[in-house]
Amino acid sequence: MKRTTARGRARTGLALGAAVTAAALCAPAAAAAPAAADPARAPLPRTCPYAYFDLGETLIHTAEDGSTDYRPGARAHLRALRERHIKVGLITNVPPAWGATDAERAARLKKEVDATWKGSVPFAWEDFGDRVHTPRTEAERKPAPALWQRAKKASGRCVVVHQAETAEEVRAAAAQGYVAYQVHRPLRPRFLPVPVIELLGLARG
Repeated sequence: MKRTTARGRARTGLALGAAVTAAALCAPAAAAAPAAADPARAPLPRTCPYAYFDLGETLIHTAEDGSTDYRPGARAHLRALRERHIKVGLITNVPPAWGATDAERAARLKKEVDATWKGSVPFAWEDFGDRVHTPRTEAERKPAPALWQRAKKASGRCVVVHQAETAEEVRAAAAQGYVAYQVHRPLRPRFLPVPVIELLGLARG
């Protein structure tokens, strides 16, 4: 058991190390950009990267009384991503019976969370748009690869990041080509630092 846990920590550390290394490699290209931009040319809208999350115990916490609220650092992390115009999404398990489409299941998920929400600030559903990927069948439930594959396909050729609270989910996301990060671990940032996510996107922006 201890050996499995150690391997999980090692893989997570490698994922963060890979992200930081990639960011460092991208940095010289950013520094080489012209100092003065042409005012006649509007900046292109950001298309990469995509930052995906699990929901329960990653972004929100369910208390013993059933109430929900942001996990520590989650609101600030989402705000920082929003300020940098980085698109975010959810890859989360819900009952397939909640709807025939991702949109229907997302609407039911929002209703369920909002009904128990005790936070002083509402959850930032608007940030996620139509990027809420949920299982169509029981066979698609995580850790099956279907949801990650669907989200990655929708993200085009962009770098995709996935953040979750369990080592099992981090390994499953990494196996599908995501830069995966286990959140809320001791002695490391609660979430993958936003500047790292931003620089990862320079590889395919």
